[in-house]
Amino acid sequence: MSTPRTTRGAAGDRLLRRRAATAGFHLSAGLLSLLWLLPVILVLVTATRSFDDIAAHGLGGLPHSFTLDGFGQAWSEGGQQRALINSLLVTIPTLLLSLLLASMAAFALSRYDVPGRRTLLLLMLGGNLLPPQILLIPVSKLSEILGLYDTLYALIGVQVGFGVGFYVFVLHGFMRAIPPEIQQAAVIDGAGAGQIYWRIILPLAKPALAALSALSFTWIFNDLLWAITVLRTDSHMPITASLIGLQGEYVSMWNVIAAGSVIAAAPTVIVFLRFQRHFVAGLNLGAVK
Repeated sequence: MSTPRTTRGAAGDRLLRRRAATAGFHLSAGLLSLLWLLPVILVLVTATRSFDDIAAHGLGGLPHSFTLDGFGQAWSEGGQQRALINSLLVTIPTLLLSLLLASMAAFALSRYDVPGRRTLLLLMLGGNLLPPQILLIPVSKLSEILGLYDTLYALIGVQVGFGVGFYVFVLHGFMRAIPPEIQQAAVIDGAGAGQIYWRIILPLAKPALAALSALSFTWIFNDLLWAITVLRTDSHMPITASLIGLQGEYVSMWNVIAAGSVIAAAPTVIVFLRFQRHFVAGLNLGAVK
């Protein structure tokens, strides 16, 4: 039979092991976070150094200067301003149009008995599993036939076409989990399909829409493959493709190249931080469902 002192000793040992495990976890997580942030920190430090400092002390040396001239060169002389505008002109309309079409399709497929809806969902999902590399030439030729080659409209069309299927598949799962009694009550009150979609289903699907908005903005804004496939003129290139030209123009000026990378990454970071709460809520809601 164990004594109270022995019981207290065993409890103390368990508490010490639990604290040691917690401390080990936080230490490991902190080291992994620092390792993940190290390239980001290096890019930020390089972007704020002068060219003479980098040339004298090396790219990996300690900084001996602080200047924002690299951002100015990348923004104006490097064409990042024009490229950023092009990226936003493609990303924002693509995002709005894709989510609008996907939410309408998901609403019809999830709330109504559409013939062959399972086949349609499988086709949409299968289209996203198709490697985009095998479609580069057909998409390029099709944009030329339609007279859209080397225009932002071609890039918008490609992004919408290849993104809607995945968005429909995700939104279908959220909308299907909404209790049918809510829709039945709205029908009894005289609401039509449009009112049910706009006033009931869309507000309830807000977490899913917010999560998809953050993801799709990142995917579309950071896309490079389709941009160099359907665009040719430098003045039409988005910011990801513009970074290639920036690296070619400023071969040895690493501060300008790093500054251009920071400018290109800033919009996606801002969007993620803005939608972080909705993004996490959407993921948790999907896990529960």
